[in-house]
Amino acid sequence: MRPGDKVVCINDKIDADKAEEIRQDFEIWITKDKEYTIREILDNNGIVTGILLEEVHNFPKFFKLINRYQEPAFAIWRFRKLNYATSEQAEEHSEELVGVGTQEIEKNTEEQNKQ
Repeated sequence: MRPGDKVVCINDKIDADKAEEIRQDFEIWITKDKEYTIREILDNNGIVTGILLEEVHNFPKFFKLINRYQEPAFAIWRFRKLNYATSEQAEEHSEELVGVGTQEIEKNTEEQNKQ
């Protein structure tokens, strides 16, 4: 996954023992089955890869574990990448399919005309 990729949330569950911490860190939480766009990927000092989303903005907080202020990131395992990163790529893919179909029709028509 990389910035600009479209993803869908596959897990929005919060463990009961972490609910209070999550409420303190995140003003806005994610929703299962909703599509999002990756804004940034954070390494978090190799502890857990997190992602920031275009559609969700939370206030930066100080995190002792990584010893810095940053916007709280969602664990990358909570998301699955969708087939198309952008609508432009989806359109390009669609045009390629149409182009191939058109070429095939033209080829078949030429062959039939030769007979």
